[in-house]
Parts: sequence; C-alpha cells; structure tokens
Amino acid sequence: MQNSHDTRMVGAVDARGRNDVPDLSTVWLRVFLEVARHGSFTVAARTLGWTQSAVSRQISSLEASLGGAPLFDRLARGVRLTEAGRVLVPHAESVVERLHGAGRELAALRKVAGGRLRVGAFATADAALVPRAIAAFRARHPGVRLTREEGFTPTLLDRLTADHLDLAVVSTTGRAPLDAYTLHHLLDESLYVAVPAHHPLAAEPSVRLPQLVDADWISGGSRPEGTLLDAALRHGFRPRVAHVVAEWTAKQGYVAAGLGVTLIPALAAESVRPDIALLPVLDEDAPARAVYAATVRGRSLAPAAEAFLAALRESASRIPGARAT
Repeated sequence: MQNSHDTRMVGAVDARGRNDVPDLSTVWLRVFLEVARHGSFTVAARTLGWTQSAVSRQISSLEASLGGAPLFDRLARGVRLTEAGRVLVPHAESVVERLHGAGRELAALRKVAGGRLRVGAFATADAALVPRAIAAFRARHPGVRLTREEGFTPTLLDRLTADHLDLAVVSTTGRAPLDAYTLHHLLDESLYVAVPAHHPLAAEPSVRLPQLVDADWISGGSRPEGTLLDAALRHGFRPRVAHVVAEWTAKQGYVAAGLGVTLIPALAAESVRPDIALLPVLDEDAPARAVYAATVRGRSLAPAAEAFLAALRESASRIPGARAT
C-alpha cells in the first residue's frame, strides 16, 4: 500500500528524455531493509507496527517498480534475499541513512544547534554591539558556524543581495538605498564631538556643531557628504577636513595630538581614549543615526538569524548614548 505522503527518489532522465531509473518510495526501502534484517515478513511487520499483509504489499510494490524481479525467495519459514535483493541492500541503506542525516540536520537548524550563519557589520558596530551579540549567541548556540565580515553599508547590502551574507548590521550613514531590504531597527545613536583635552570647549557639558565652524576636522573621507559630517551640512556650513583617517582609534590619536576634532558615534564612545574629551552634540532638528539589522526582503529568516537578531537587540540595549528598540 503506497502512502500518499511517501517521499520519492526522482529518477534519472537520459539525453532522449526517458526516465531509465525507477522512482522508489523511501517507505518501500525501509520496509525492504526490515524484512532483509529479520528474514521474515512477520517479524518485520511486528517491528514496524504493521500487519503482515501491509508489509507484503510494500515489498510487492517495490519489486514491481524494479521490473518484477523478486527481492526475496519465499520459504516455508521466513524469506531469503535473492541476488537482486542483495544488490539492492547497500543502495537502500545509503538512501535511508542520507534521509536520516538530512532529518538530523534540519532538526539542528530548527533548534539552532547546527548549520551556519554569515554576518556582516560596519566598522563602528564592531566596537561593542556586534562582538557582544556574537559572544551571547555562541554561548547559547555553540553548534552554529558563525562567520563575520566588515564593510561599509553599501558593500554589505550588495553582499546580502548576492547571498554571501544572511544578515548585515548597517546604518543610515552613507545614503545607501535601504528600501529593498527588510530592516530590523536596533537603535538610534547620538553623536559626540571628540576634542583634545586642552580644547576651550572640553569642559562644556554639550556642544552645537556651528560652534566648531572654524575647526579642523578629522574624517573618514575628504568630502563630508555620506559621512557623519553630513550633520554639519544640515547646519549650513561645510567643515574643513584637515586629515582623512579611516580607523576610529587612529582618529582619536589625531585628536589627542591637537590636530583637529572628529565626530564619534555612540557605538564607538565606550572605546575612547582618556586624553580626549567627548561632548554630546545637541542637534534637535536633525535625526539621529539609525542602526539596523538588514535582511533581503522576501527571503525567509533562518532560526539562527532570528536568534542572532535577538542577541543584537540585547546588545543594543546596553550601548550608552543610544536609544534601542
């Protein structure tokens, strides 16, 4: 009796379009192996919890699908494999074991106990947000192979689209088009101005960007467009970029040496060196920088990605100077 939910092996089709390999029900193969193991329809039926006639029908269906060659000699007491049956045994064992293996792997994915997770993040998120999330995720799900890469938001989005990443931590800096992605809001982060410890504004509780209209700025790019210095453009002045420095630690070194000031986002504020001062930027009219976990719209989010998203949200809630969801 063929079960309507039987999983099937798809036959191979030759160059002329003919299917020369029979479709085999995996239920047939499992029943066949039980009969071969016990040498008895009766014992196999008892092991499977079936009737003997049901087992007999499964074997008959399997034999018919293979061209009618008998797989067992029916004896007075039990059955014995024919030559055709002996040939089939290792193949049946391989198919059934591979299906069992697939079932184990799928169960591991559901339980976030296996599989892989590919995560990307922009550099500032790697200061505290992402490493804390990774640490929490690995403690809870050590069986998942997690890999991480760093890049600018536009590059990370391209990597998502090309299916090289499962999830990317991105920001609204850089004017990257985000509308093609599903955005999981993590936090809105405030900005700080980093000034040398001896700067006239160093003791102030906060600062407005127009107060630094004449300052030399240290920035990741020679133009303010698409960087954190976009905030200055909104206030009607174009900051004078004196030094182009990409890495956050290096920017702090330039500030400490008195070579200029720089903007520091909340994500990087915890790692600021002690010989510079951080002044919160008062900017009521300008939106804070938003940080998201981005995924490709329309693609299912794997359980591991869901679990990592939860870890990111927990990490975001502990970032000083940020408003987390």
